Amino acid sequence: MPGGRPRAFDLDRALDRALQVFWRQGYEGASLSDLTKAMGINRPSLYAAFGNKENLFRKALDRYAEGPAACTRAALDEPTARAVVKRLLHGVVDLLTDPCTPQGCLAVQGALACGDAADAIRQELISRRAAGEAALRQRLERAQADGDLPAEANASDLAHYVTTVAQGMAVQAAGGASRQDLRRVVDMALRAWPTREDTPQEPQPANASHAVAAGGDVG
Repeated sequence: MPGGRPRAFDLDRALDRALQVFWRQGYEGASLSDLTKAMGINRPSLYAAFGNKENLFRKALDRYAEGPAACTRAALDEPTARAVVKRLLHGVVDLLTDPCTPQGCLAVQGALACGDAADAIRQELISRRAAGEAALRQRLERAQADGDLPAEANASDLAHYVTTVAQGMAVQAAGGASRQDLRRVVDMALRAWPTREDTPQEPQPANASHAVAAGGDVG
């Protein structure tokens, strides 16, 4: 005979609702009352299913990475370094400006400013962002070994550059930047992408010269 009472709520649905709360309000900004109300459960049920708020946030991060933010991993499968970066940055823009989800990026803004009590979460986000950059760096190193990037290119610097552009766009999106604004930033970033001398350049969009104004201050 199975022990314990069955859950009276849908675990996946509750987690999706918690993700939305954390995405809108950040880790510290999301109170337990906000979470339980959105999830349609009480605190004992939250603790029984997820352990505590910190564990719930980690599970929400996993959900975010596997769902809305999965485009960043999928981009690594593109056949060339430029195609990887193009798909990644355009995917980020679509994610950041999706009208059906909160603006901005949970992995960037989830715990940018937090107290000592949330330091473990801040470190978790730093670690996850670093892992994403490392995966991109490894993909660019492979591209360089295949002759897809110039020999003088620095894969580590390029990965850091792309990551900085993506995270800067997340801040801009949270401040109200439109999809069109951010696509102009992507156009400018791609114009700066290194190519071999024998690689033909793609035609540049007519509005690319306005990309700097669209980007604003990231720091």
